[in-house]
Amino acid sequence: MPELPEVEVCRLGISPHIIAQTVSKVTIRDSRLRWPIPDEIHSVVGLQVLGVDRRAKYLLLRFKTGTLLLHLGMSGTIRIIEHDTPIVKHDHFDLAFQHGKVLRFNDPRRFGAVLWLANDEDKLGLLSKLGPEPLSDDFSQGYLFHKAKNRKVPIKTFLMNNHIVVGVGNIYANEALFQAGILPTAKTGAIDEQRLDRLTNIIKKVLSAAIAQGGTTLKDFTQADGRPGYFAQSLMVYGRAGQPCVTCQSKLQEIRQSNRSSVFCPNCQQD
Repeated sequence: MPELPEVEVCRLGISPHIIAQTVSKVTIRDSRLRWPIPDEIHSVVGLQVLGVDRRAKYLLLRFKTGTLLLHLGMSGTIRIIEHDTPIVKHDHFDLAFQHGKVLRFNDPRRFGAVLWLANDEDKLGLLSKLGPEPLSDDFSQGYLFHKAKNRKVPIKTFLMNNHIVVGVGNIYANEALFQAGILPTAKTGAIDEQRLDRLTNIIKKVLSAAIAQGGTTLKDFTQADGRPGYFAQSLMVYGRAGQPCVTCQSKLQEIRQSNRSSVFCPNCQQD
């Protein structure tokens, strides 16, 4: 599943092509995504894109009357293409613009989303209950320690809770915990404030590096211009179970947490 850096890279990729551009046509080929694509989306025809933002893993296309919300799900991709580009299987949604470009959403597994939120409206509560952005000032020293008090859940599970902080998905939680020297199974409430503050800084560093390098190359994700991301070359633990630790050469171990893979070094990482 694309994680925060991949979605941010996608935002950066599509923004120059659609900001200040006027929608000429909306095409819905198959509305059966995670939630049905609402007919209200047709209301953006004739409107100009005022901005492209990101909240957690949601892309937000801002219009005068509301927001078009896009989520890539597990296998979704967004491309900026020419208007005459042939349709391929799983091309479910098009947003065509007067200057001849088309934003096309393709999603084989259909776990993604294309939704319309009128101004100041969030019917499904998708955005209102989210925690702070990890690269924002709201996610700062003392925040994790305050939220961690009396929490007995494993720290990796804690970090992947979008009510705590958004966008620290499985790949980057693995990487940040390794760099912070904390086992993914460590009980959250037992970790002292100094280590949690260091973890906060490392999360920011890891995510920023991933964005700067173009996002991680995942099976179902490439950038808006079709180029793959490059951060996978820099991963220290994720996807390297059984290989030697880059720091101490110990064999990296793998466990399952909440049906997700956790890879760690038993020597470098502690409770």
